[in-house]
Amino acid sequence: MSQDFLESYNRVKESLRTYDNLEIKLLPDDTSTAELAAQALGTAPGQIAKTLCFLADGEPVLIVACGDKKIDTKKFGKQLGVKKMRMADAELVQEVTGFAPGGVCPFALLKQVPVYLDRSLFDYDVTYIAAGTPHSALPIAADQLAEITSGTWVEVSK
Repeated sequence: MSQDFLESYNRVKESLRTYDNLEIKLLPDDTSTAELAAQALGTAPGQIAKTLCFLADGEPVLIVACGDKKIDTKKFGKQLGVKKMRMADAELVQEVTGFAPGGVCPFALLKQVPVYLDRSLFDYDVTYIAAGTPHSALPIAADQLAEITSGTWVEVSK
């Protein structure tokens, strides 16, 4: 594991110390996309929770949704009360979260960023989120993810 990924992984692992029921899975296969993660874990892409960074009127926000869903940016912007929504570039994602795209965890972030959770996460008892690297996955229930992230529930996927 590269030094950058090791730091990211350790930051996530440290943030989970008080949650005895959560254990990060390290995988030899690439898990940087929902499809690759699903193959590596032997599950459906929908059960992979992707964490995406958007700019809402220029301010970074994170959204976590099932991997087989697309984010309706118009609907998301409307729910946030902003005029312009666009995806953040890789450099900004790294700067704000401390994670490279493909390994973005929705907590243990470098900067305070609002986290939104799409209700699609309730489609599964457990989804797998990235744990700071493109070779890690953390199985977690939607309610516990909301607790850890202090996330706000929204309905913005299609």
